[in-house]
Amino acid sequence: MHQTEHFKVTYNTQRKFRWFSALGLAALALSTGLAMAQTPAGAPATAPATAPNNELPGKGIKVQALQSSVAEETFQTMLVDRALQKLGYETQPIKEVDYPAAHIAIANGDATFLAVHWDPLHQDYYDNAGGDAKLLRTGQYAGPAAQGYLIDKATAEKYKITNIDQLRDPNLAKLFDHDGDGKADLTGCTPGWGCEAMVEHHMDAYKLRDTVQHVQGSYAALIADTIGRYQRGEPILYYTWTPYWVSGVLVPGKDVVWLQVPFSANPRNANTKLNDGSDYGFSVNTTRIVVNRAWAEKNPAAAKLFEVMRLPIADINAQNERMRTGENGQEDIARHTEGWIKYHQQVFDGWIAQARAAAKP
Repeated sequence: MHQTEHFKVTYNTQRKFRWFSALGLAALALSTGLAMAQTPAGAPATAPATAPNNELPGKGIKVQALQSSVAEETFQTMLVDRALQKLGYETQPIKEVDYPAAHIAIANGDATFLAVHWDPLHQDYYDNAGGDAKLLRTGQYAGPAAQGYLIDKATAEKYKITNIDQLRDPNLAKLFDHDGDGKADLTGCTPGWGCEAMVEHHMDAYKLRDTVQHVQGSYAALIADTIGRYQRGEPILYYTWTPYWVSGVLVPGKDVVWLQVPFSANPRNANTKLNDGSDYGFSVNTTRIVVNRAWAEKNPAAAKLFEVMRLPIADINAQNERMRTGENGQEDIARHTEGWIKYHQQVFDGWIAQARAAAKP
């Protein structure tokens, strides 16, 4: 498989709704499923009073999870919390904090973990918070995660646009001008997410300042406006990433196409070129769990759990799509989480078993 295939978000309809609709809805009929869906995210799971200590290595220990303001991260974070609860940890309600502050809070011991650390995108946040001395970045929770720039397929084919470098041409850039200033409007990244720094770096590296405007603000609002323009038949230019629901609405290869870049322009001199020679300007990322190092050393069961958990990108996309269509409340996400666990019970139990084994003296 070429790495570029990771940039093509493919949906297997049967699998996409299998565990959410068949099992997830079936779980609603179960009293345990209903109880978990209605229990606050921080409530610990109940364990038998006779359970041996190694069965509940986290008994009496509070855990504080952090996530960014991206609501779609709640599913990933809540799944980690549910696994910690099975180990006896007392998880607190998830708190929303910007990525830079989240890394610092965890390094200082004010919080326990962040389930959505993008490696290498968030490397600076990790280093600035103390790096390996204060933090432990472990596992390969989700990935590979792709990022890049896309335009609508109709405009790409009509004007033969394949590379963002072509938008240095004022005539081509004007095709994507929506505010009348003569520049292409690039739906960009929310400040503080990390991606905005890379986009800004690209603006200079590819000499796009004179013809392209990096539009920043609330990504949710900006991308909704972008989708609306596409639906009206207007040209669109935007940044996005996977896993995220956007590529389920604007499907790469069908509705939109990825733009290549003229050369790798990474501040860390990382090569962003793929095996087949394609270059989308961003390194392929892996989502890892970042935890306070001192805490992890005292809690080997949790550290092992963070190391072994894996969540398929397709499953994150499917859950995010359910949120986009209205199932976006905390109880909805809790129900999705329970549905995923029940459908993947053997995998989930395997994580717990490995974590418990790590706690044994």
